[in-house]
Amino acid sequence: MTLSRRRLLSLLSLAPGLSLRADNLIVRSANPEDFEMALSGFEKWITPAENFFVRTHIYKPKVELSAWRLKVNGLVERELTLDIDELRSLPHAELVAVLECAGNGRSFYEPGVPGMQWRGCAVGSAGWTGVRLADVLKRAGVKPGATNVLFNGADVPMGKVPDFIRTVPLEKALHPDTLLAFDMNGAPLPDSHGFPLRLVPAGWAGDSWVKWVTDITLLDKEYDGFFMKTAYRRPVHTVAPGTAVDPSAMLPVTAIKPKSVIASPLEGQRFASGPVTIRGAAWAGESPVARVDVSTDSGRTWRAAKLGADRAHYAWRLWEAAWTPPGEGSYVLMAKTTDEKGESQPFLEDWNPSGYLWNVVPAVRVEIGGVPPAMASQPASAELPPFPDKVKQTCVGCHGQDMIAGQHLTRPQWEREVDKMTRWGADVKPENRTSLVDFLFRAFGK
Repeated sequence: MTLSRRRLLSLLSLAPGLSLRADNLIVRSANPEDFEMALSGFEKWITPAENFFVRTHIYKPKVELSAWRLKVNGLVERELTLDIDELRSLPHAELVAVLECAGNGRSFYEPGVPGMQWRGCAVGSAGWTGVRLADVLKRAGVKPGATNVLFNGADVPMGKVPDFIRTVPLEKALHPDTLLAFDMNGAPLPDSHGFPLRLVPAGWAGDSWVKWVTDITLLDKEYDGFFMKTAYRRPVHTVAPGTAVDPSAMLPVTAIKPKSVIASPLEGQRFASGPVTIRGAAWAGESPVARVDVSTDSGRTWRAAKLGADRAHYAWRLWEAAWTPPGEGSYVLMAKTTDEKGESQPFLEDWNPSGYLWNVVPAVRVEIGGVPPAMASQPASAELPPFPDKVKQTCVGCHGQDMIAGQHLTRPQWEREVDKMTRWGADVKPENRTSLVDFLFRAFGK
């Protein structure tokens, strides 16, 4: 399935300033790089690197391989410093695994939440080759008392923006399917995907897949930096939509959840009478996909879809289901993934204040038979409103206008975002704060 002009314009109309790259990636933010995959990506079991989504918090670094070194220190018997040749000389390990941004599907939460407004395609399935992290840690020797492993990369934060540093529990670090990968789909990692080395904690969300890794440190506790103690956390228990939750009452995001995507047909597509093939992809976290069930009557009845032959523990499964509509009408198609532990997708969201791990059962409405309505003129992608000079000077430095335009926040949410950016170094003068919030809410309000 190629991305039709109608579908493309529909995607581009979701927010001002969005564009499509030549490699069929939707640009959510040009710099730092945040690119979303097209629906056509769910046709392949392996996602080509050039079509793979990109998530970046900080500007992409330029790493010179001749100068790059991996350092291992902290609670270890022997500190290590390895160049790429020494790392590649260790026994290799490879696996196919889904990488999914923790915020994939964030735009579907109601009420909405700040952050990159992914529409459900911030995910891909690739082959990763590297060395087992456990082998590197064994060479260093883990001291008693070590409980967490910290990862830092070559990316450098802007201003007062916190550095992107994450820890994973020692148990996950020592799992044989946790890799330090230097190849993606049989070739060295592209710059945007962490060249020359990234962490691959298979089955976990993308926030733990640290890129451009340079430092590994063994700690006796979880790291207390921003991206562990404040960001990438979910409530311990379910909360009412819109509830403010203190980070101390939340836990770090870890494994992804069972999920399915209906890639074809598209929402609103009309068919003449006759057979229709429903296609998509399904994945889970640390437990493999066991089955995908499809409904063609708004969830009243379900039947098993046919799973594709390609499979691996952490990869997605392509699936399809043949359907012959009983007659003319409007039908809602749904898909539901269940993993081997029996965990399945919910029909309603468990809301959380950062919009993480969306995995609600997808629903697509299609029309069968009848006379197609007259085609309206194709909508053009919206233009960005002119940014006042004060807004440009204050907001457009660490990121581009496209990142701002992708948000659709309430006024209180914009106020909190402005306050956060002020803490991170944005030059927001007190006398300009109200007018700044006024513009952001007027131009990009909920």
